[in-house]
Amino acid sequence: MANPMSLFMLQVLSFLLLYVLLFYLLNVILCRFRQVQKFSGHRPPTYPIIGCLISFYKNRARLLDWYTELLAESATSTIIVHRLGARRTIVTANPKNVEYMLKTNFNNFPKGQPFTEILGDFLGYGIFNVDGELWRTQRKLASHEFTAKSLREFFMITLEEEVEKGLLPILESLAATAEVFDLQELLRRFAFNMVLKVSLGIDRSCLDPSQPVPPLTRAFDKASEICAKRGAAPLFIVWKIKKWLGIGSERQLKNAVEEVHHYVSEIIINKKSMIKKGNNRNEDLLSRLILAGHREEVIRDMVISFIMAGRDTTSAAMTWLFWLLSCNADIEKEVVKEIKLLMERMLDYDSLKELNLLMACLCESMRLYPPIAWDSKHAIVNDLLPDNTPVLAGDRVTYFPYGMGRMEAVWGEDCFKFNPDRWFVEANDRRVLQEVCPYKFPIFQAGPRVCLGKEMAIIQMKYVMASILDRFQIKPVSSAKPVFVPLLTAHMAGGLEVLVQKRTQTSINK
Repeated sequence: MANPMSLFMLQVLSFLLLYVLLFYLLNVILCRFRQVQKFSGHRPPTYPIIGCLISFYKNRARLLDWYTELLAESATSTIIVHRLGARRTIVTANPKNVEYMLKTNFNNFPKGQPFTEILGDFLGYGIFNVDGELWRTQRKLASHEFTAKSLREFFMITLEEEVEKGLLPILESLAATAEVFDLQELLRRFAFNMVLKVSLGIDRSCLDPSQPVPPLTRAFDKASEICAKRGAAPLFIVWKIKKWLGIGSERQLKNAVEEVHHYVSEIIINKKSMIKKGNNRNEDLLSRLILAGHREEVIRDMVISFIMAGRDTTSAAMTWLFWLLSCNADIEKEVVKEIKLLMERMLDYDSLKELNLLMACLCESMRLYPPIAWDSKHAIVNDLLPDNTPVLAGDRVTYFPYGMGRMEAVWGEDCFKFNPDRWFVEANDRRVLQEVCPYKFPIFQAGPRVCLGKEMAIIQMKYVMASILDRFQIKPVSSAKPVFVPLLTAHMAGGLEVLVQKRTQTSINK
C-alpha cells in the first residue's frame, strides 16, 4: 500500500509541473501575440482582455514620449490603444486625420460625454466643456465679444500697464539683488493678473514669486491637476469610486471647485451691483456677458473656462522659449537685435506684428513644448479616417500636438532641434514668415473650434518677451534639461530657476 505522504508529494509535484507547463505555454502565446502587435505599427504591445494595460502602466511616467515613439514607428502616424478599464482610443499625429476631425467631419467628433464628465465638476457648462447647441450659442457670443475693437483696446491698455507697472519693476528689483527666482511662477502670476483684469475687470495681485501663492490660484491649480489625473488614470473607475465616496483627491477637487465658484460668483454679484449703479466702465468680458443677459451660472462657467485657457498657456510657452534661447545664444542675439530696432518706435498692436523672428521662435517653442499636449474627441458614429484607420462609435480620438512636433514625416530630420528658420521661406529675395497649415501645427486647435483668444495670446507673448529681452538677460541657474509635464495645460516641472541681469550694449554685441 502506497505511503500517504508519498501520494501527497506526488500530487504536489504533478500540480507544480502542470502549473509550470501552463505558465510556459501562456508565456509563449503572449510573447507571440506581443511580437505580432509590436510590429504591426498600429498599436502598443497588446494582450487579450487586459489590452496594453501592462505597457501603459510601465510607461505611465513617460506617456508622451512613449506615444511619440509608437507613432514614429507607425506607417500612418496613428496608433490604436486598447486597455482594460478604458475605451478604445485612437491617437494620431497625422495632419490629414487632424483636419478630418477638426474640420471635414467636425460634427462626428465632439468632445463627448466622457470628456465633459472628467472636467464637468470644474468647468461646468463653460464653452470649453460643452458641445452642440450650447457650444454654438456660447461660441457666437464669445466670438462677437473677442472681435470687438473696444475689448482689443482695453486688452492693450491693460497689457502695457501690467508690464510697465508690474512685471518690469519686479525684474528690476530681482536684478538689483541678484536673487534666484522661478521665472515660470512669475510669468504665471502675470498671466493670471492679465486674464483676471481682462475677463473679470479686477485689479492685479502680487507678482513677487517669493510671496505666497494667492488662494484662488492654489484652488485653480489643484482643480486642474486632479481633473488632468482623472483623464490619465489607468482605470477610470477608481476616480469615480473616490468621487462617490467623497474621499482622497476627489474630496480635494470638490473643495477647490467650491472655492473657485464662490470667488467668481462673488465677483459677478459685485459687478452686477456696479453696473446697476452706473459705476462700471463695461470694458471687461464679464461686464459684456452680464449685459447680454445670461444666467449667472452660465456666466460663471464661461469665465472660469476663459481664465483656465488664458492663465497657463502663454506663461508655459514663454517659459520654454526663455530656456530655449538660453541654450541658443546666437538665436537670442538675433532676436534682441530685431527687438531693439522696433523699440526705437512705440510697441503697439500693429508694430508687434513686425517681430517675425520672435514669432518664429514662439512657434518653434510651442511646436516642441505645446501648451496643450493632446486633445481628445469622441466619435458619435462609425467612421474612417483619411489614413484608413477605422473609428467605432464611442471611440476616443486624440490628436497629439506634442508628438506631431516630433514627427520626422511632418517636420523633417531635424524635428527635435530648435530651429526658427524652418518658419521662413524666400519670397522676392526676402525672408518672410510662411503660413503653416493649422492641422500640421494645431497649437490653437483649428476648424470651427479654433481658439478665439489666439491673436490676443500671440500679442501678449510678443509684448512680454520683447519688453523683457530688451532690458534683461535671463540665465537659468541649472544646466539640466527641464521636464515637460502635461496636465490640462502643460508646464515645466519644478519651474525654471533663473538669475536676471540688466542687459548692456556689451552683452548684445557678444
